[in-house]
Amino acid sequence: MSEQLRELTRAEEEIMQVLWDKGKAYVKDIIEVLSEPKPAYNTVSTIVRILQQKGFVGHHAFGKTHQYFPIISKEEYRKFVTTKLMSGYFGNSVGNMVSFFVKEKKVDLKEVDELMKILEDLKKK
Repeated sequence: MSEQLRELTRAEEEIMQVLWDKGKAYVKDIIEVLSEPKPAYNTVSTIVRILQQKGFVGHHAFGKTHQYFPIISKEEYRKFVTTKLMSGYFGNSVGNMVSFFVKEKKVDLKEVDELMKILEDLKKK
């Protein structure tokens, strides 16, 4: 994982989700997928360039047109965000995090049972 990895803004993350799903895209392709109201072309272009400066996105130039692609994988970013969430809000405790989600009714008991099965399977390895 990149030592320079930083959390994305909501708009940046929305564009990264499109690039992770598509693999590569032009700005117009990104706009097509975004929900209404569609942002302006220049807005999306600016956000993509910011993502490029942050090291999340690369591009291939075709004349004056650029095709963008993710450099940071979705899995790499997920690990970064999860680690930040765990350390910042749950004292690096999976138990505290699961307990929170159960109390907030974001995870039901069936899902907790599934988590327990996964953990038991991991212990056997």
